[in-house]
Amino acid sequence: MFGNLFDEEEDEGFASASTKGRTAKGGEEPPPPRGRSNLCGIRNQGGTCYLNSLLQTLLFTPEFREELFSLGPEELGCLEDKDKPGAKVRLIPLELQKLFARLLLIDHQSASTTDLTHSFGWNSSQGTNQHDVQELNRILFSALEHSLVGTSGSTLIQRLYHGTIVNSIVCKECGNVSQRKEDFLDLTVCVCGVSSLEEALWNMFVEEELFEGNNLYRCAQCSRLVTAAKSAKLKQLPLFMTMSLLRFSFDFTKCERFKETGRYSFPLTIDLRPFCEQTDAEDSDFTYELFSVIIHKGGCYGGHYHVYIKDIDELGLWEPPEEDCKPKTQKKIKEEVKELPEQKLQEDDPLSIITAIIAQESSKSVLLDQLGQKLMNKTGSSWSKRFRKHYGPIGKFLQSHNDIFILISNGTRVALKSNSLSPVADAPAPSEKTVNFDLHSEANQKPNPKIEGSHWFDLNDSTVTSIRELDIEKQFQGKESAYMLFYRKTQLHRPSEALNNPQYKVPSQLIQMAEDENRRLQQMREEFEAANNTVELHLHLAPFYKMVNGVLQPVSREPSGSINLSFDCRKTVGDLRITIYHMQELWEGDMALTVARSLPAGLHLYNTLTDDGVSLYSAGIHTNTDLFVWNGKQVCGAAVQSGAEWEPVLLTVVRPFLGEDVEQEGQNGVKCQNNSAGSEKVGPGLKREARGFAGGATLGEVREALGEPRESLLCQENKRGRGGGQGAGEGGGASGWRVFPPDDMQRTLKELSLKDGDALLVLEPDSFDSSVFTRNGDVVTVTTPSDCRWLQVEFQPQIKGDEEEQRKKVKVPATGNMLLCEVKQRAIEELQLQEQPSGVQLCLRQVDCSGKLLPPVFEELSVRDAGVRLMTTLTLCPGNAPKETQLFLHFTVGSAPSTGMKMDIIVEKTCTVKECLKAMLDAVGLDGTSWHLRRVDWCEEVGEPLMDEDASLSDLKISNGETLVVTEGLLPPKGFLKLPVWLYVDLRCVEPDCNPTENSPAEQQMERAETTDGSCAQSIFLCGGKMAELRNIGRVEISDDATLEDLKTQVLTLPALQDVCVPVASFLRVWWMEGGRLTRILRGQQVTLRKLKLTSGTDLCVQGLMKEEDLGPKQVLLNLKMGVPGERSYYPSEELVWDASHDSSPRSLRASLAAHYGLSPDSLLLAKHQPEKHVWEEIFNWTQQVSKKKKKKKAESLLGPPFHIRDGDVIGIKNLLIDSSKDFITAEDQQGQQRLREQAEQRRKGCDLLFLHISSNWEIRDLIKFPISKFHISLNSHIKTFLSVSQFCLTV
Repeated sequence: MFGNLFDEEEDEGFASASTKGRTAKGGEEPPPPRGRSNLCGIRNQGGTCYLNSLLQTLLFTPEFREELFSLGPEELGCLEDKDKPGAKVRLIPLELQKLFARLLLIDHQSASTTDLTHSFGWNSSQGTNQHDVQELNRILFSALEHSLVGTSGSTLIQRLYHGTIVNSIVCKECGNVSQRKEDFLDLTVCVCGVSSLEEALWNMFVEEELFEGNNLYRCAQCSRLVTAAKSAKLKQLPLFMTMSLLRFSFDFTKCERFKETGRYSFPLTIDLRPFCEQTDAEDSDFTYELFSVIIHKGGCYGGHYHVYIKDIDELGLWEPPEEDCKPKTQKKIKEEVKELPEQKLQEDDPLSIITAIIAQESSKSVLLDQLGQKLMNKTGSSWSKRFRKHYGPIGKFLQSHNDIFILISNGTRVALKSNSLSPVADAPAPSEKTVNFDLHSEANQKPNPKIEGSHWFDLNDSTVTSIRELDIEKQFQGKESAYMLFYRKTQLHRPSEALNNPQYKVPSQLIQMAEDENRRLQQMREEFEAANNTVELHLHLAPFYKMVNGVLQPVSREPSGSINLSFDCRKTVGDLRITIYHMQELWEGDMALTVARSLPAGLHLYNTLTDDGVSLYSAGIHTNTDLFVWNGKQVCGAAVQSGAEWEPVLLTVVRPFLGEDVEQEGQNGVKCQNNSAGSEKVGPGLKREARGFAGGATLGEVREALGEPRESLLCQENKRGRGGGQGAGEGGGASGWRVFPPDDMQRTLKELSLKDGDALLVLEPDSFDSSVFTRNGDVVTVTTPSDCRWLQVEFQPQIKGDEEEQRKKVKVPATGNMLLCEVKQRAIEELQLQEQPSGVQLCLRQVDCSGKLLPPVFEELSVRDAGVRLMTTLTLCPGNAPKETQLFLHFTVGSAPSTGMKMDIIVEKTCTVKECLKAMLDAVGLDGTSWHLRRVDWCEEVGEPLMDEDASLSDLKISNGETLVVTEGLLPPKGFLKLPVWLYVDLRCVEPDCNPTENSPAEQQMERAETTDGSCAQSIFLCGGKMAELRNIGRVEISDDATLEDLKTQVLTLPALQDVCVPVASFLRVWWMEGGRLTRILRGQQVTLRKLKLTSGTDLCVQGLMKEEDLGPKQVLLNLKMGVPGERSYYPSEELVWDASHDSSPRSLRASLAAHYGLSPDSLLLAKHQPEKHVWEEIFNWTQQVSKKKKKKKAESLLGPPFHIRDGDVIGIKNLLIDSSKDFITAEDQQGQQRLREQAEQRRKGCDLLFLHISSNWEIRDLIKFPISKFHISLNSHIKTFLSVSQFCLTV
């Protein structure tokens, strides 16, 4: 089939001729690195999947691999010498060594077998033809043995795989035994007509073949034909047992081959003692575990091979595979694993199932009442549903098999007879000796249990994926089924040095070869990525941009705000963010990256890159992409709108041109602004200026941005106007403007179809009083320049004694482009205030509608940019005017602004809170560090403190004119929590009749820990009396970035717990306390306190444990109390962790409790205890309301309403088989209910007296100061109404 697989026969296993090698193509993409499993696959040459599967099996046979690596160059020669004449080079073992080293050490996804197949003598066509893997296994072993002749590895195959079978024929008349030995490297077992590997081995080595009738045997001793029996036994077992399954058969009726696809099971662990000739050795000499399954997918004329392999040395990274089965199947599998199935059972054979159930018990017997429940847990269905129709009641079934089962303990228990035989294998004690299908065999052999099914991989040519042991059962039947099985003796143990060490026993020259190859691959990948995956990015930095009318504009025309960056598009957005962080060392705070585009109106933002794990290529980033680097919130204190609907539009804003006033201003020394950047004089009456606005802004917002009053008119240039000689907008009678109707003020620029370059005329209502503009309907005609505009300035002098100087007013001519400093200077000149004392500064301040002075205006800005409307009044007051980069703030010291005197201060926007505080303290002559700043809330009361003293005022969104309060006292450390800690002490352990060994040493030490700092203690009353006490042992200060494990470690440093010895943090349980009660357990050792939502002042309680605990998100800790039959009391409580992650219904809880107590779920009655009310709430199944649209019912969950099961809840249990009472109430509960009724009556009487006292003696302000928390919820409606009115008055 393989042709001449081994071409070295002519030279006694040595090669003197060179073999053709491969040359790599230049410029090709380098091979990808290994996947997440960290294991290397093998590339398929076209039809070599069978070879790949066998080679991977040999690689993951550590003993074979290490024996092969032990052969050095002095025995095998060197591959470099294969072209030298007369050189003796053993090609096959050398190429196999090289391939194994590449699979173990080189970082590539898959390795090539071309060099190895060349050493076989194959040509290119043989690599594309598929052959049988069983035949390849034998031929390859034969080739290796032939190639290793004369070396220390000549017996390699014999030592590992060689076994012996003894065929015996026994004469039935004289008893003469004729034996013949037969060597084997693998066993070929039958599939046709049998259902399992055990049955096939039984037919081969236990069943006897009789020679009788016409088929007699000639006995050498009797010298005649006699009746005889022929049998076979395994005489010598190899270290590795290979089983070849005869899946392919021939149908003589149809004269064609076919593949056996029926169910054929095989165990993970098998005991071959019943099939051996000598059975007096130890069990480990006969026990094998499965480590490789070669699988064939397809038919008898073609298909595909892949292999399931157990990673003995744990060289790969095993991860739980994604579950692809249905939820019911998942649940059934997990329940079977949890119930410790030690035997692969025939699903339809109740005899084998019951036998295995009884054999698993330590007492080797099962109560008859519990047998049905255990069978349901094992199979997933009851006896009545699955077996009763065919086998009758379970009692009659046991009686009919009295040769196997026996009733003991007066007929209450069932056990196995000591001499019973298995109905499956008919060998002695099958459940104990013959075959063990133990899914936990790996966990039982290793001191540290691993995850069930760990370190099994599916190696499918170049692809390597993790699988579970349970996935092997899927290969029992079907077109894709097991074809070859590889077992190893369980007595073969691996040294600790070999675990997770792929270099173990690998020759140094191969390690060096692999290191050189890895360096070469890394260099190739870097060069390839640099050549093919580099993009050019244009970064725009937010500090160099400002928001102008909702459009991003550069602060200056210099290109300092734009940076070009070359970056690898395969890297993630997070990598790009880190790179920019390193480039911008002075960057503070968060950094957002947003795709931008340069438009005529300015820079516009589109989508923000939020997922740091996505590559730039996946995020759609390509060469010449513009990215805006900012904090993701604001630019210069203004919000930024992104998206296509907000694309800015560049409009040409047309305003009246005041030619005469400008000339007059020039004569008075006022600087003209008409020829500023972006503006253009169009004619005698108009001036154009290019302004950008957000496309999503409404026309009304544009009017406000231009500083125009609501009465102003906006006109659109009419390019089809009826104008005569002059163009539209150039005055002189041209009628080229259409007035926007009022409804258009609420429409956006995009909705109005305004585009870049469109003109917009801005007019005020008084403009039509002159001869410049005339309006006829919705058409505006421009004629001559407009009148001059003005601002009224009022001087407010200081009060001298009881006299107040008379206020002076003056009207100053002004335009929108005129600077406010020029307005102030002209007002000072006209008011003749030049004679004011030297050093006295004046500033301009606006006045609101109530007459309150607003903060000073920025005199560096123009009237329009400062937001000052023309024809309004400004007040000239003593004081300094802030610059545009500064803030004018009010502040008080120690009290609210309403009770103290306000003071003013001017600080930079970029100054920090600490610097601002120091400036305020210096202004009032205070010193020291025990001060901090607080905001003022909307009620003019002292509000929240400014926690981040290193943050700038602009980052904290402190606006111009805001009031701050300087408050005495230090701030707590940033990000630190102060957490009170309590100790949980179980009082049962200090009772005289209590067994002290029930608690762990850590618990006992914690119980002996005493509070030496005078801390308090409080008791927890559980059902049944006083059972636990909480002792305050101090508090801890810890960062909210610390993990729960760090918190536990710091708690153990408290003085009260210095003598407590806890092995690891998982031996400590931390409770969240609310109102002096334990509410929930904090989960996740590595979860930060911030994610656990802990805040300063949160009470925590620690409890020592007997064993480690790491609860999942939906694992609930319950306190179980089993009722004493016939009494109104309970046995001592015990803890149970209920896993509600898959099913949180009452059915699941009842099944868990039944398994815990060994009872039937139907015999249990459950109830939840509510200690605050001293009542028990029975847990039952309920039907939730079904929506008319959604016919599917919601799953019943005890974690939600109406039960809300939480950590620490007490669950009462009644066993209805022996307890007929369904009442959970105890005598203590009745006493507690009576106390609650008495307290309610006392509160009612006390509140009535309080109401009378309030109505007669208190005023309304006294009631307001009375804390509402003092009133109980049971106040009558009159008092509630009275309090509501009081709170309303307070709000008013």
